[in-house]
Amino acid sequence: MNDAGATLPGTADIAASLKNLTGAQLMQRLQSSPQGLSAEEAQRRLKQYGYNELPQEQGSALLQFLSYFHGTIPYMIMTAALISGILGHYPTLIIILVLLVMNAVVGFREEYQAGNVIAALKEKLAVQATVRREGQWQSVQARMLVPGDVVRLRIGNIIPADAKLLEGDPIEVDQSALTGESLPVEHVAGDAVCSGSIVRRGEIDAVIYATGASSYYGKAAHLVESTQTVSHLQQAIMRIANYLLVIAVVLALLIIGVGFARHDPMLVVLQLVLVLVVAAVPVAMPAVMSVTLALGAGRLAAKQAIVTRLSSVEEVAGIDVLCSDKTGTLTQGTLTPGCLSQL
Repeated sequence: MNDAGATLPGTADIAASLKNLTGAQLMQRLQSSPQGLSAEEAQRRLKQYGYNELPQEQGSALLQFLSYFHGTIPYMIMTAALISGILGHYPTLIIILVLLVMNAVVGFREEYQAGNVIAALKEKLAVQATVRREGQWQSVQARMLVPGDVVRLRIGNIIPADAKLLEGDPIEVDQSALTGESLPVEHVAGDAVCSGSIVRRGEIDAVIYATGASSYYGKAAHLVESTQTVSHLQQAIMRIANYLLVIAVVLALLIIGVGFARHDPMLVVLQLVLVLVVAAVPVAMPAVMSVTLALGAGRLAAKQAIVTRLSSVEEVAGIDVLCSDKTGTLTQGTLTPGCLSQL
């Protein structure tokens, strides 16, 4: 058990000196014991370290909604609305504004619903772990685990957090999801195992030392999540929008030039420009794309697939050949240090 007033080390400090710690020393440093933590101490550590899950940034719903008014196509629609207002064509102005707001509402609604489906699916797929609290074994959600918890790892279990094995028989762990190794690796007492690995043989107890974003899996996921890329779909839409914008601007300048040359009234010229801009803008395209991608995400969620970005649905649909090794792990074909050698 732990003294509630004692100061616990950070998980990064523990991981940095892991090679020099035995199971007993790690247990002492985490101020734990083979009997596990008390319920009170577990709650205190949960507040200190946070939940054992990957943090997700929850952006402002207002900013997300306003983002649908940003881009080449929305700007072209706004330009058409501005010209309609200048000309006093208020019915046309109202129609254009309604289409603009409708696109934003439909896109926001579909993406928000897709996010709710993802959240519900993640909750349904929550991993359970067997942990020792108050000296008794009990089953809890893996997100409630904290450093210092003693867990039991059995065949078929997904290792819920980075942990060090205590006394017991050797186990075989499938680390293919992390390292690409095709065969299970044998681990004995004193070895470290990483979250996301799967126990293929044996049973042993372990003490957790890193959870959530501090774990090896969490750090790898953060690197992937922080990588900013533009999807093929976004590139295609931007090319179409830019192409239409260039055509509209060139034709608008041509109409204005001809109008000045013929000494036509400015209002007549602006009316022609308005017709051109409205005709050049695919006002329904953003809404159609959002609805289509959201429907695809919904169908994938029904098959237990988690889609975190709607644009990824189109990316997967555009794959012609998918190459993987026999474990199903996507690799680059080069050997890199595994989980244990990086700690």
